[in-house]
Amino acid sequence: MTYKEFTGQIENFDGHYSKDINESTYFSFPLAPILEAESKLAAQNEKSIAYFSMEYGLAPSIYNSFHLNSPMNEKNKFFKHQVFSNYWLSDYVFKINIHKMLDIPIYSGGLGVLAGDTVKSIADLGLSVTAFGILWNKGYFKQNFWYKYGQVPEELSWDPHSYPGLIPLKNRIRIKTRQGDLVLRLWKYYVYSYDKKHVVPLVLMDSNLPENNEHLRKLTDQLYRSDEVFWRILQRSILGIGGMKAIDELRLSIDCYHLNEGHAAFALVEKYIQLADKSRMDVEKKKFVYTCHTPVAAGHDRFQITDLQEIFTDNYVDAAKKFGKETSASKDVNLTHICLDNCRHVNAVAQKHGEIMRLQFPTYAKRIDAITNGVHAHTWVSESFAKLFDKYVNVFGDWRADPNRLAEAGQLIKNSDFRRDIFEAHQVNKRHLLNVVKHWKLQENILTVCWARRITNYKRPSLLFQHIEEVLNIAKHVGPLQIIIAGKSHPMDTMGASHIQNIMEHVDKLNKDFKTVKVLVLENYDTYFGKLLTNSVDVWLNNPLPPFEASGTSGMKAILNGVLQLSTLDGWVVEAEHDDIGWIFGWRHEGPEIGDEGHLRLEEDSKALYASLKEVTGLYYRTNKNSAIDIHSPWIDKMIHCVRRGGFFNTQRMVQEYKAKMWT
Repeated sequence: MTYKEFTGQIENFDGHYSKDINESTYFSFPLAPILEAESKLAAQNEKSIAYFSMEYGLAPSIYNSFHLNSPMNEKNKFFKHQVFSNYWLSDYVFKINIHKMLDIPIYSGGLGVLAGDTVKSIADLGLSVTAFGILWNKGYFKQNFWYKYGQVPEELSWDPHSYPGLIPLKNRIRIKTRQGDLVLRLWKYYVYSYDKKHVVPLVLMDSNLPENNEHLRKLTDQLYRSDEVFWRILQRSILGIGGMKAIDELRLSIDCYHLNEGHAAFALVEKYIQLADKSRMDVEKKKFVYTCHTPVAAGHDRFQITDLQEIFTDNYVDAAKKFGKETSASKDVNLTHICLDNCRHVNAVAQKHGEIMRLQFPTYAKRIDAITNGVHAHTWVSESFAKLFDKYVNVFGDWRADPNRLAEAGQLIKNSDFRRDIFEAHQVNKRHLLNVVKHWKLQENILTVCWARRITNYKRPSLLFQHIEEVLNIAKHVGPLQIIIAGKSHPMDTMGASHIQNIMEHVDKLNKDFKTVKVLVLENYDTYFGKLLTNSVDVWLNNPLPPFEASGTSGMKAILNGVLQLSTLDGWVVEAEHDDIGWIFGWRHEGPEIGDEGHLRLEEDSKALYASLKEVTGLYYRTNKNSAIDIHSPWIDKMIHCVRRGGFFNTQRMVQEYKAKMWT
């Protein structure tokens, strides 16, 4: 692709984007990798992949941030975050003020951040891939706290036309519905490799156009709007059907279609519709692969055929029934079934999840592989730990080009200098966190524990507060505690919202105990706070109900930065159970029965948590005696083992497994 061809596809290039894009740079990044990637994706002799995901957490506020040659729109900034704590005065007077860019609001949590990390590692490896998603005009939602009401969702407002690196294309695609044509505009955002030598184009589809009626215009407003089945069906159609149409519109030569979750299952339906010779579908199906991300029932979409008939024309309904009915008598279409029954390869996202998925779908058990998730090391390694790895280059080598080399940390476990250096690198991060929340008077040498992720029932966010008197007892008799909580609950998830309210009520009652136990609940958890917290707290608390956490990735970010784990045995942690990365407690899943995700086991697992927390607290204060550090402590052994295992749990290794097992 030439520069002229590239700029010729951009809507309003001369009027708006020419000041940020020229023949050598793209929003201050080199343009050449974009032209090279686009040429490869159009080449008939190149094996290219299309990657479909409903959400992408790209973290441009903390990694590979594009620059504008004009002032940024205030809507695309995010300065203030509220805190709810047991130190009321600070809550009332202060907010956390950070000068940072708003993340592109096209993700809700871990699934999206994983998709973003995946695309970044694809770029790092220089693979020919285009990613497809949706431009969410209102994002997920803005989270507000209101005492006695917990989380109060607010509509988010941002401006895609002035967001750095995001460009609208002149291209339009159409999906036929019984309410008229649904017209979609295409946008692009380019995800660069860590060394700026390669890119992956991300194509985002947007229904907010005057050509659509008002109801259809709002389809790409809010991610995971679930109050009407109409929204859910059409949002998934935009991703699957729209994504396939976008491939044709952009004239991309695609050899493999990777469906990241069942949200994109209608891509198979669209492929069937496109075929003039329907007998070729068996050949075309071999180009599709599928990744399942959850054993939780709510993550597997089913739609009544009668609902599909109100939206789609007959040919689409017939195709959906052909591929999505589990039996001839079924009255619904199952998107998970479409993927399982028609994709060449299927994978779970951790080894334990593979075991559970085979129990859930025994008919397909022999076809279900497991490729364990990871995180993008360049995004999540803190500056202090990057400097630490560079200092010991003789051990870690070029860890940026190959993050797997962090596994060599085990060589340094007896090195006194490294042991001292790794603890100090952590303290640098911790001091940064304390500066961000300075008005709440947290202290550097007090044990700091964090629980931060999507708030939903099976993740048991309020487990630590089940018997708060036990936490107070540990803090008074073993050592003081600092606890940080963060996360969003889906606006329609009443159970998740009740957990937030329950936590806030407990925090409120701890006001008189602030000197012993400090608790901060942070609003609007995003990738900025994800990086800040995963690299700076002392212990990362993770307590989902086994076996319902398919993978989990927040703890992977933490171990990259030497942060110890306090976790139930689920998801990725099962693969690190014997690696001395922290403490494992609570219920363990065994046997052929998956169990009930509503049976939370709060009493038994909270007791196990408090017993482990007591042990954690004791070891911490034997290690850190008011800044006098025992460098021979088992605590530092665990920090080193965390980094060592972080060498495996990265998306570069994961993508290489996808390439070898799924895409080839």
